[in-house]
Amino acid sequence: MQLHQEKFRWLCASLLAATLTLSAQLFAEDAATTRLSHAAQLLTSGNLERAENEIQAVLRLSPDEYRALDLLGVIRILQHRTTDAEELFRRVVEIKPDFASGHAHLGLLYLQVGRPKQAIPELREAVGLDSARTDASDALLHTWREQAQASTAAGDSATALALLVDARKLAPNNPDVQFELGMAALRMSLWQDAIEAFQRTLQLRKDDPMAVWGLGRAFMGQSKFEEARDQFARYVVIRPDDSSGHCSLGMTLAALEHSADARAQFDQSIALAPAQTESYYRLGLLDLENKDLDSAEKDLRHAIERDPKQSGALAAMGRVEFERKHFSEAAAFLRQAIDNDDSLRVAHYYLGLTYSRMGRKPESDRELEKATQLEQEEVEKQRTIFKISDPGSVSAQTP
Repeated sequence: MQLHQEKFRWLCASLLAATLTLSAQLFAEDAATTRLSHAAQLLTSGNLERAENEIQAVLRLSPDEYRALDLLGVIRILQHRTTDAEELFRRVVEIKPDFASGHAHLGLLYLQVGRPKQAIPELREAVGLDSARTDASDALLHTWREQAQASTAAGDSATALALLVDARKLAPNNPDVQFELGMAALRMSLWQDAIEAFQRTLQLRKDDPMAVWGLGRAFMGQSKFEEARDQFARYVVIRPDDSSGHCSLGMTLAALEHSADARAQFDQSIALAPAQTESYYRLGLLDLENKDLDSAEKDLRHAIERDPKQSGALAAMGRVEFERKHFSEAAAFLRQAIDNDDSLRVAHYYLGLTYSRMGRKPESDRELEKATQLEQEEVEKQRTIFKISDPGSVSAQTP
């Protein structure tokens, strides 16, 4: 009920603001519209009865006077007579299809009664006819962002992205829209589009911490580790007590083969959040690459104890046991990793090698073939991934 009342107050405020503008427009016209100007002024002062008397006097002489019908629709909204208001606004746009106010009011009404799919085309039309209609553009932007959030919560990233593309076209200088678009692109591995959106966010809102983090993550997706390192270094300056920032910075340093610096960041991350698993897992990988198997096992087991389904740590433990030539133990860890995440290429690859060492050739061939397939799928994905700015892209899916 409270949300409904808030929407109604918002709609009324939008309608009254638009009525003030209309009042000024009518006042500037010839004397034949003096009554409508007076009605608009009465309406904005809250005198609905006298405003309607003036409007009805105009309609008795000109039943299709669209401005009078539009003002009467506003009165019906304020009287909570939404069905009558809808009929009036629909009549307005039929009589005068290029009258922005009628489309705006009809769209706002549809939003107020919970019919966003019908509201969007009306609000679009209003903005197209009059770009100064901030009531329509603000409502349209609000609706798209709200629908994008709902789509994201439902796991429909493509629809969320399409809605935010339209929102950005409408409000390219809105930092919230740019950031939300960047996050949507990030979820879909559209790295370059995410980079552009986060960079624009940071132009509009300097040192936004989550935009900095998102930009670093997008650079990592493109394997641009130096650029990613710079962003995560910037992030930990802004948020020095965020363990995830130190972990992400450590990951970029590890990728750049700065092992000592990476280890320092992972240690700092653990100091800030001892209950986590990711930095222990990353330390285990560093030790594994350095062939320090005992140390790797210690950190990896720590991660697995805290999260028994940590597929990366399970696969890494399989590699530790593979290096020790404990092939049965290696196979057990690797199979568990695959059970949790069948798309983990490294687990299939090492399980194939492990089966080969165990003399289980058919199973080895199957796992190595699966690893090759996953690698090819990843390459193909990078080749065919679409850009949201292209013609015919997902923005066409906007409802």
